[in-house]
Amino acid sequence: MPVREDFIEQAAPFRAELICHCYRMLGSVHDAEDLVQETYLRGWRAYDSFEGRAALRTWLYRIATTACLRALESRARRVLPAGLGGGSTDPDTDLSGDVGAHQWLEPLPDALTPETALVAKESVRLAVVTAMQELPARQRAVLILRDVVQFSAAEVAELLETTPAAVNSALQRARAHLAEVAPTDHGVGELEDTDRIELLDRYCAAFENADLTALTELLAADVRLEMPPFPVWFTGREAVTRFLSKRAFAGPGDLMLIATAANGQPAVAEYRRGATGILEAHSIHVITAGASGVTALTVFLEPRLFVTFGMPLTR
Repeated sequence: MPVREDFIEQAAPFRAELICHCYRMLGSVHDAEDLVQETYLRGWRAYDSFEGRAALRTWLYRIATTACLRALESRARRVLPAGLGGGSTDPDTDLSGDVGAHQWLEPLPDALTPETALVAKESVRLAVVTAMQELPARQRAVLILRDVVQFSAAEVAELLETTPAAVNSALQRARAHLAEVAPTDHGVGELEDTDRIELLDRYCAAFENADLTALTELLAADVRLEMPPFPVWFTGREAVTRFLSKRAFAGPGDLMLIATAANGQPAVAEYRRGATGILEAHSIHVITAGASGVTALTVFLEPRLFVTFGMPLTR
């Protein structure tokens, strides 16, 4: 088999985990897919010189991490609205201010998340990925490579062209900083399949039927609603339900919600009837659920995400 065809066969199984790795680094599924494509192109071109001193997987992680670090030199960190200031309780507030001023975090479809280990699944939760964006880029890389990918300090040192002592020092600083900005919903237990299905069924029905009572029953008292690219966000059950009932609910048949999953969390894809009468892709809702109910709703108002989720743009 020609050398470069051999590369394609040998490297293909690592694509999904490399997308997850780049997503953790960048906070964007679209950027992650682009850089993994770049990683495979660079690997394919350089495979003739690959000496096999490290495993192919490690070599690919080196190329991907280098590409991420290079990209982060010229890109602002990605955020969610709650990281920008206090929440609003006014459902009539103007949503449009500073819409284009920030780089927003994006959701990652579970279909692109191959890892089964608990630490890997926890590390793609929205709140955890958001907290990771607070870290300096190289600290972020060390934390992910050591604690998520489970490379040794020596492997990470070789990958980043530094020393094991420097890796351990960076890891200590990264863990300490992450603890300072640790998300309140980190460690929320994963829902059992039956509980997840029930939650999504009730959530979809509440929205499709504009049933405020049913939606209110699902929400925790301190629930948070974020809707990037709008920087305004809402906190507290009363504020969230007032906003949704006044500005998000629609008439019978004007909404369709389809269950999906993102970032290891329950999610739905919302279609909304447009001016042409067709149900059009509108938003992806990622739901954070705890013992007290739904503690966070992150609604990504970005129709192009539907392609990444393998969903049509119209229904």
